Amino acid sequence: MAGSADDVALDRTRAGWAELSDGRWDAARASFEAALREEETPEALEGLSWAAWWLDDAEAVFAAREQAYRTYRERGDAAEAARMATWLAADHLDFHGAWPVAAGWLRRAHRLLDPLAPGPAHGWLAFHEGFVAHLGGETRSASRLGAEAADLGRRFGVPDLEMLGLALEGASLVARAEVPEGMALLDEATAAALERTATIPISSAWACCFLVSACTSTLDYERAFAWCDRIAEFAERYGSRYMLGFCRAEYGAVHLWRGRWDDAERMLAGAIDAFARSRPAMTGGPTVGLAELRRRQGRPDEARELLDGTHASSAAALCRARLALDDGQPRRAAELADQILRGLPAESAVGRAPALGLLVAAWTACGEPTKAADAAASLREVAALVGTAPLAAWADLADGTVLAARGEHEAALPRLEDAAARFRAAGAPYETALARAELASTFAALGRRESAESERGAAVRALEALGAKADAERVAQSSGGPPSPVTPRERDVLGLLAEGLTNREIAARLGVSEHTVHRHVTNILRKLGLPSRAAAAAHAVREGLVPGA
Repeated sequence: MAGSADDVALDRTRAGWAELSDGRWDAARASFEAALREEETPEALEGLSWAAWWLDDAEAVFAAREQAYRTYRERGDAAEAARMATWLAADHLDFHGAWPVAAGWLRRAHRLLDPLAPGPAHGWLAFHEGFVAHLGGETRSASRLGAEAADLGRRFGVPDLEMLGLALEGASLVARAEVPEGMALLDEATAAALERTATIPISSAWACCFLVSACTSTLDYERAFAWCDRIAEFAERYGSRYMLGFCRAEYGAVHLWRGRWDDAERMLAGAIDAFARSRPAMTGGPTVGLAELRRRQGRPDEARELLDGTHASSAAALCRARLALDDGQPRRAAELADQILRGLPAESAVGRAPALGLLVAAWTACGEPTKAADAAASLREVAALVGTAPLAAWADLADGTVLAARGEHEAALPRLEDAAARFRAAGAPYETALARAELASTFAALGRRESAESERGAAVRALEALGAKADAERVAQSSGGPPSPVTPRERDVLGLLAEGLTNREIAARLGVSEHTVHRHVTNILRKLGLPSRAAAAAHAVREGLVPGA
């Protein structure tokens, strides 16, 4: 009778794994649960954990995975128990963002595997440790561990492990600006993923995700967009909120770059919703993307509110630094950019580019051209290593900005023209408009008034068409003398101060918090060097900072 029950359990377990391969998650779950009613085997528990994973049932994932780990250990199979430990580490990162817990499970896997001869489980441990290193910017360790995982996958005939090891190694090489070598490995991994030989379906999608992330980090948005389509097809076929969340977040970044801001907002909001339902710990990325969109739309209070709801990250700090620069606080922006760079390993070359670009703008605004030039030189080095046109455009813009700040306008002109042309060719209307605004200022400094007005007008029209109201106003103001030190939102507050409204009344009128209004008033008094609200209101009317007042 026991043998018969064993046979039934084995048949149902096999059926469950076949259903997993077909993407029939509910049927797979039912088969594994039926098998476990006959006999509790670690294979059925592991299968149940994967069915629950695809169904976004985190509680069932952890319960089944932990019991599979214990049951493998009771059987005396240390290698398989260690493999479960590595996936539990990944689960704790995926579902909870619990780094210490993940590290604990990886150490447990090490203790089990260290006495054993190399096998597939050692490869899975190498991959998961490498992935954690990659997330932390430790690219040399990550690429070494990725290569080790790929080698063990080939040696022991585990295609999932080989493709993920290749993808990890490639992504890590790209992150340290060894782009051709890294992209070649990513192409190979993705080709293997599309062969659909993986035992665990997520392996194929994960390999593609490495490629897309590498493309967006190097601003190779055209390539990223093409691969997003393939991942989206996978996500739709398998009904994965997790994968849909990833795709929408990447699509959002692509649409933001292309100037399709309505599409970007829809995709980023969809990513936040998908992750909130399945992987709450992963909502931070698209939330920061949405905050950056709000910043560009001239809605800084909403941007800050979004950022306040995320965990600390270099992307969030970068957005805060940009907000500080917009708010007329370039030294604070420089401090935040420096903080980001200090937190990044020196080997993470690609990750340094956005902060370096911001540092150029911040130090220039502070009247520190030497520091700005140092940042621009570092950005040029990264751009030369990476070799993509958009990063070259950023380096051109940085060089031109520094030269103009030094009064070397003739030398700045071709750099700024190249930046605008490269951004335009890369399909980036927002960045093109910013470069043309800098170009307008340089033409004006050279006494070429007609060219200056032409570039400025084109920049303003483009920014208005995008919905970048604050940037459009700033560029338009630059045509007649120095721009106002107050931001567009602060001008709104000034107008209401001139009407005699209190902070509470202003907050109600603008739909923001009273604390936010207090901060705006404090900034206005500091920037204008005024002693009181009444003085600010009088100054606003006298200087024409408040239209119609």
